[in-house]
Amino acid sequence: MTTAQPPVDLDVQPTPLALLLLGREADPRSERGVECPGDLPEPSDPDLVARARAAKEKLGEKVFVLGHHYQRDEVIQFADVTGDSFKLARDAAARPEAEYIVFCGVHFMAESADILTSARQRVILPDLAAGCSMADMASAEQVAECWDVLTEAGVAGQVVPVSYMNSSADIKAFTGRHGGTICTSSNAKRALEWAFAQGEKVLFLPDQHLGRNTAVRDMGMSLDDCVVYNPHKPNGGLTVEELRAAKMILWRGHCSVHGRFSLDSVSEVRERIPGVRVLVHPECKHEVVSAADEVGSTEYIIKALDAAPAGSKWAIGTELNLVRRLAKAHPDKEIVFLDRTVCFCSTMNRIDLPHLVWTLESLAEGKVVNRIEVDAETEKYAKAALERMLALP
Repeated sequence: MTTAQPPVDLDVQPTPLALLLLGREADPRSERGVECPGDLPEPSDPDLVARARAAKEKLGEKVFVLGHHYQRDEVIQFADVTGDSFKLARDAAARPEAEYIVFCGVHFMAESADILTSARQRVILPDLAAGCSMADMASAEQVAECWDVLTEAGVAGQVVPVSYMNSSADIKAFTGRHGGTICTSSNAKRALEWAFAQGEKVLFLPDQHLGRNTAVRDMGMSLDDCVVYNPHKPNGGLTVEELRAAKMILWRGHCSVHGRFSLDSVSEVRERIPGVRVLVHPECKHEVVSAADEVGSTEYIIKALDAAPAGSKWAIGTELNLVRRLAKAHPDKEIVFLDRTVCFCSTMNRIDLPHLVWTLESLAEGKVVNRIEVDAETEKYAKAALERMLALP
């Protein structure tokens, strides 16, 4: 018979990996994907909803909770406002009385909120490991090296950078330093028109698909006008001649969710659901966008389904949480996810109810956790790029 031994105090400190899994540290070098088959698990603690309500009520107007469209329902129910990343950042800036901005989204979104809010406001991300695989595909060091390649090719003076909102504060600051602007999926065409009025070429960061779709579909360029810069290859995998001939230099980045949709997905859903209309986000691949009936931003998708007639059928190519929410909100329409293999954005879904409760209860106790703070120099140039976008006609 074995006698139980008393536990030994090993004075073990949590490792960086353990802290990452707990959501209290971040790994900015990793490229996070969407490996999340099946349904999301229910919160393990049945009292979490009541605890979140109590903590939020205790904080009152001191806290303002932002919920991105792709968040879980269990989190969205506590959001004071919902929307896309830029709308939410602006909503936060419009609430100066809120001392704490709890951003239920991903890291780059919280950075944008910190850039646009006042110095007295503190932006909190409930899980620091909630990153964005697309934003992670362009680091400051890689983009600086790209600019060196463009300089050596003799084209940097002709290039205007345009960075998608789904980018880190460092990349937004790079854009601001080099006279460029930021864009959203709604105003990408206007941003490119502005950029081509300033220079002959555009470096589009970090989503190649949005850049290509906007240039070709919306502005009449050809696929031959576009080249893809691969940061993992010498000189981006491009020759000097290719850089000099290109109008659009696209960064080799993509959204892990929207990138999963294929031409086969479109063909299969049309065969399975006669009369279905395919509506996709412009972060999808060019062949998917070309085969779709409609293409638009998250806000466009929401408005299109709100306006759609009863009985209409829709296959939506965007994140599953939003698609499910839209299907539930429109029982008079048939709304399905475009891909048969159902999957969520795993990084968005790191913001779950346990993390939100921990955040709110900590704030209610006067302890600020997981604060996102952009340094002054980065903020200055990132804000300049954002302000150029706000000034677009």
